[in-house]
Amino acid sequence: MTKPTQKPRSRRDILDRLKRDGPSDASALAQAMGVTPMAVRQHLYDLQAEGMVTTQEDPRTVGRPAKLWQLTPAADQYFPDAHADLAVGLIDALKNSLGQDALDLLIAERSRRQSADYAATLSKPETLRDKLDALAKIRTREGYMAMVEPLADTDGYLFIENHCPICSAAKACTGLCAMELTVFKIALGPDIRVERTDHILAGARRCAYRVTPY
Repeated sequence: MTKPTQKPRSRRDILDRLKRDGPSDASALAQAMGVTPMAVRQHLYDLQAEGMVTTQEDPRTVGRPAKLWQLTPAADQYFPDAHADLAVGLIDALKNSLGQDALDLLIAERSRRQSADYAATLSKPETLRDKLDALAKIRTREGYMAMVEPLADTDGYLFIENHCPICSAAKACTGLCAMELTVFKIALGPDIRVERTDHILAGARRCAYRVTPY
């Protein structure tokens, strides 16, 4: 009889840890899981080939940048959202009982509060990069797995969200996504241009925004 492999369990352990802890390097994953870095890397390369994980470089003060692994939206299938059906049901019920105008008012109020909360936090950092880093921390706490990358062609940044925790609700109510762009513009201030370049609902792997000074 063939001895059962631990690969499925180890793969799921990696996915669970990346989901919980966010981007991590292979050594940190190996230490947390009590296995060798080589074993973790093999699983990571398999998951990367399947489109479940991707990498980003994290500059270090000494030595080469570390390679951080993170989940892609394709890994969402391993994390069912128990609240998705409830959210979609509530949106449909509100629209059917009170009408589209009431739903639009609800979305606008949600966005107003979100803009105010973000703007309060982003008023402290001085540079655009610091503001985006602070915004990425907020959005990551909210489940978006956000990150910031410098743009090569201009003095600006790409703000990336590798996961959408409200995807099911956003599909049922596209106004949620439309207002998020407005929220970012208000939170970052009038001197900053924000343009969406990638959109999960349009079939992209991630949501991304080009952020540049006017």
